[in-house]
Amino acid sequence: MVRRCLWLAFSFVLLLAIPFVPSAVAQTRSVVDDAGRTVEIPEQIERVMAAGPPAAVLLYALAPDRMVGWVTAPNERARQFIAEPYRDLPEHGRLTGRGGTANIEAVLAMQPDVIIDVGTVDDTYASLADRVQEQTGIPYLLIAGRFADTAQTIRKAGEVLGEGETAERLAGYAEASLARLETAIAAVPQDERPRVYYGRGPDGLETGLAGSINMEVLDAVGAVNVAASAGAGGLANVSVEQVLSWNPDVILTLDPAFHRSVGANPLWAGIAAVETGRIYRAPTLPFGWFDTPPGVNRLMSAAWLAGILYPDHVDMDLRAETRDFYRLFYHVEVDDAQLDALLAGAQGGS
Repeated sequence: MVRRCLWLAFSFVLLLAIPFVPSAVAQTRSVVDDAGRTVEIPEQIERVMAAGPPAAVLLYALAPDRMVGWVTAPNERARQFIAEPYRDLPEHGRLTGRGGTANIEAVLAMQPDVIIDVGTVDDTYASLADRVQEQTGIPYLLIAGRFADTAQTIRKAGEVLGEGETAERLAGYAEASLARLETAIAAVPQDERPRVYYGRGPDGLETGLAGSINMEVLDAVGAVNVAASAGAGGLANVSVEQVLSWNPDVILTLDPAFHRSVGANPLWAGIAAVETGRIYRAPTLPFGWFDTPPGVNRLMSAAWLAGILYPDHVDMDLRAETRDFYRLFYHVEVDDAQLDALLAGAQGGS
């Protein structure tokens, strides 16, 4: 008994002699984000906060179990296209973009291991990331989100989160989808590529200018953005007179009110798209197919637009494509009734 006690005492002294290294320090790794910032992140990441909507969509597709919440909670219509375990995650607001609603207190309350932003990467976003990281002590990573680089975006996030296998499945889908698109577009003569106007809002008078991240899908499908002639930039308000002068062959929108009314609105009469009925409404559930937000959700828009813009060159089963995408990226099985509701207006008509 005395010998055992002496051994236990000796072991305890040895333990005291070993320097204590906090696990948060010992188990970290360095990551260089797409702004060129070197960020120390935990080796094991369990809780992730999205800085803005594109990041939220990517996190939901790639690692939903690690999301601390939604930037904006899904509404009742969107909830049916989101897997049940994640519908009721809390809303924490956004750190980036127009109408930022999250503050430092909100960030700390979520207790994330890391914050991720996906989309445009420039000095402004890097400065915001540095400031939030300094104020909270939470690592903040920027990942570029150009549409053409969707597969790379997915893989980068997968590397950060240790979700390589899932990321490879999603990235593989993105690569195959964009490769099919590129092949199809290459066969379309330049004179068959339509001039397109994208009208946002209930009056359809907000659109994206040349170089806007909101118009990247349109560029990818080889169509002409008529608003590009108004200059470069992001989103901008235009007049009916400008749209009339552009005379687009096709009108795209997200807004159901504008989609229902534009064909009968005398102010829009005479526009080629109105006369031929080539007015289409992009699906918006659970996330917009075209640009709301401009994230990985846009992959569905590329397939959809190629089919409606080039029906003589693209043979695609949109319903089957939608089912496959929603199963892989949104973790849900979509039934026929849901498809009917989702695709209403996407193939013409109201």
